[in-house]
Amino acid sequence: MAASLREPSFNTSASPSSCDTDDEGVRGTCEDASLCKRFAVSLGYWQDPYIQHFVRLSKERKAPEINRGYFARVHGVGQLIKAFLQRTECRCQILNLGAGMDTTFWKLKDEDLLPSKYFEVDFPMIVTRKLHNIKLPTLLIAECVLVYMTPEQSANLLKWAARSFHTAMFVNYEQVNMGDRFGQIMIENLRRRQCDLAGVETCRSLESQKERLLACGWETAAAVDMMALYSRLPRAEVNRIEALEFLDEMELLEQLMQHYCLCWATKGGRELGAWPWPCGFDLETGTALGWEVRDVSGL
Repeated sequence: MAASLREPSFNTSASPSSCDTDDEGVRGTCEDASLCKRFAVSLGYWQDPYIQHFVRLSKERKAPEINRGYFARVHGVGQLIKAFLQRTECRCQILNLGAGMDTTFWKLKDEDLLPSKYFEVDFPMIVTRKLHNIKLPTLLIAECVLVYMTPEQSANLLKWAARSFHTAMFVNYEQVNMGDRFGQIMIENLRRRQCDLAGVETCRSLESQKERLLACGWETAAAVDMMALYSRLPRAEVNRIEALEFLDEMELLEQLMQHYCLCWATKGGRELGAWPWPCGFDLETGTALGWEVRDVSGL
């Protein structure tokens, strides 16, 4: 289920030549992420019978901290997706932005959790069908997508989504805490591969991640770094995957995962049958941990 985004009302304002150069680097990250997921699946971190049909198994062994990081990412995003689907009883739609080789659609189908509509948006060479205007409750997903846009471009996208969908949730996974030395090294390494993190200034902190969502018209926002999320994963699952490989330096895993975060924002929650949506979220049981009310009128 795939579609290319029909000319939306947000403006990317970049020259075709510069876009072509930048896009090549961004497209390369799709291959990198897919290879990492494929390798982690081959070791048993999680079950995904579909990824083998889209991504070859790399001969290069990935580091344990990389595998655990992807495990936390897939588990965290997956729990939020399922919570949204359960809350709406699947009477909703999902827009997966920059979906790449993601296999969520088929995994949800296996679990009888398909929404009314499921769209994937990416470069024309990855997806070709067009996305049309829609009105059902909508879940939008962006995994390492916004960071490749300038702050202005990503703000335009977030505002467009907030304006376009009356009842919606936006899930965003990307970098955070990028102002320290570790973050600078990450930026430099990607730059050497001709992949610039154009939106890195919005990734200063969890607070900056939440504030931009609120400033762009979303009613609620929450964010958690991946190390905090990892510490809240089901203990039995963590014990299982940690037994798969020996990790010599736990500090490296902590440092890596503290530089990625999972954010989510909502609007029109009354339409979802329960109000408000949780800003705190129990990733093990899928239940609310609490609620934070934010006054955004002054933003």
